[in-house]
Amino acid sequence: MPTDPLAWETLEERTSYSCSGFDVITQAVRLPDGTETEFDYLSEPASVCILPFTPDGDVVCIEEWRQAVSRVNRGLPVGGTEPEDDDLEAAARRELAEETGREAERLEPLITVEPINGVADSVMHFFVARGCRPTAEQRLDHDETIRPTETTLEELTDEVRDGEIRDGRTVLALSYYRLFEASG
Repeated sequence: MPTDPLAWETLEERTSYSCSGFDVITQAVRLPDGTETEFDYLSEPASVCILPFTPDGDVVCIEEWRQAVSRVNRGLPVGGTEPEDDDLEAAARRELAEETGREAERLEPLITVEPINGVADSVMHFFVARGCRPTAEQRLDHDETIRPTETTLEELTDEVRDGEIRDGRTVLALSYYRLFEASG
């Protein structure tokens, strides 16, 4: 039983829907005032987002069709962790190679966040990749259509500032990078 007076008590839990990328979990819960109700949330594996820099300092972006918003999304490589990943860095290296065909000389952890913890148990681990060079062909999943591109950090920042890039993971990665870059 949780000890914080704000905590909800989980009475029962079931998976209401399951697919290859996520599950929808339904819980019967008791609120602090004693009210019993249901709460649904999205459950998915931890994921990684990579802010990749070329040896010249440009940023490797991807353009990807996003069916949910019916448009091409410009952003950064992102993907879920998989059981065969030895650690988060291995997952970041795998996703970078799969989505862009590039490998990094080194990776640095940037930050870990829960981007939408009101409706999901998602945990996103952000990395900065340095010295990214083309090394192979993309290895896209069956439902991915991705085109790698390069831009300058300033151009990417301007696109975020002007609202041209709306992908939340890209906005978070760039914002944290610029925040830490300015303070460090």
